Amino acid sequence: MHYKYDKIGVMLKYKNKTNIPEGFLFSTGEAAIKKPGRKDIALIYSKTEANIAGAFTTNRVKAAPVKLAMGKIASGKGQAIIVNSGNANACTGRKGMKDAAETVLLTAKNLKINPSLVYVCSTGVIGTPLPMEKIKAAIPILTANLGRHGLRDTASAIMTTDTFPKIITKKIKIKNRTGTMTGICKGAGMIAPNMATMLCFILTDIAVEKRTLSKALKDSVRKSFNRITIDGDMSTNDTALIMANGMLGNSEIKEHSAFYKIFKNTLDEITYGLSRLIVKDGEGATKLIAIEVNGAADEKEAEKAAFSVANSKLVKTAIYGNDSNWGRIMAALGYSGIKFNDEKVSIHLGNIKVVNKGTGTGKDADANNYLKNNSEVSILINLNKGAASAKVLTCDLTEEYIRVNAEYRT
Repeated sequence: MHYKYDKIGVMLKYKNKTNIPEGFLFSTGEAAIKKPGRKDIALIYSKTEANIAGAFTTNRVKAAPVKLAMGKIASGKGQAIIVNSGNANACTGRKGMKDAAETVLLTAKNLKINPSLVYVCSTGVIGTPLPMEKIKAAIPILTANLGRHGLRDTASAIMTTDTFPKIITKKIKIKNRTGTMTGICKGAGMIAPNMATMLCFILTDIAVEKRTLSKALKDSVRKSFNRITIDGDMSTNDTALIMANGMLGNSEIKEHSAFYKIFKNTLDEITYGLSRLIVKDGEGATKLIAIEVNGAADEKEAEKAAFSVANSKLVKTAIYGNDSNWGRIMAALGYSGIKFNDEKVSIHLGNIKVVNKGTGTGKDADANNYLKNNSEVSILINLNKGAASAKVLTCDLTEEYIRVNAEYRT
């Protein structure tokens, strides 16, 4: 099989319909929710009822669609997801809840399925009511056009400040059958841990028991979407949903099944891969930065230290300026809140050791050159205290980030 790659090296399998999980159909439309001239509403539909699991923002301020989804996700059942971009339907009070519920009811009616099987997601500007007349007009067209659009169309329709659609598809061998798992997501700014300003939809034709599906998703999210940060701002709409419709016909995978490990590893690869794409597309970003902290007392301390460095605006701007100012990294470690001996710390930029036992090695010029010539940067920190580690992804901070967010509502 010949694969095509896009400009950032992501495998473009989705143009081949055989790489869409069996039984899933897509539709997109133009509702002019924020402005005309672009697809801004999408429908994902499974021909059969699927097991579903979700993870949501931990922000105390939650959008209406998030509240609605959290209320029904315990059922573990779903069949359709309707998504709009351009409007978050957040901080919209009772009207927002009514609009989200009405969207579910209208979608269910047009699909002729139970409303309990329909999930609604929104992303965009906070505090503005949904233009429901436009939404209501779009729903019958979406349902009528199911199957006429694909993954790229759907991934594009849910974008806000994203500059490219984010899609990853993988195949999984289950005995003598080959299943498919595909994930799409959006997100480029307002990205902070414990989810981000992101929507993520993962679809598979593999049969997975609903409790196992939920546990697997939450663990994957913990190690991927919960370990990325662009600007330290947490959204009100963050949602990750996974649907497994079982149309492959395999025996339902449970946590202790023979094929659970390969299923979970594939899910981890997809969520981590999508996380990388989100950070790579950070608003105005020119560099993806992977920060790994080793030698910590426990994983929680390693994660805390890594996030302290990742969220440092001084570190992020230094990387943008190709300046290996490792003193900023040391300072961020120092205020992270963890206990360590700074005289035992080592820091590498790529394979260049810039700090040894808490002091510089005199290789700043080499490190500057490394930053200048790489769009993907690794910062490896060893606290030399214990055996635990954690990795966090972030990006540099540029003038373009300010422009994008200054003009977001205009």
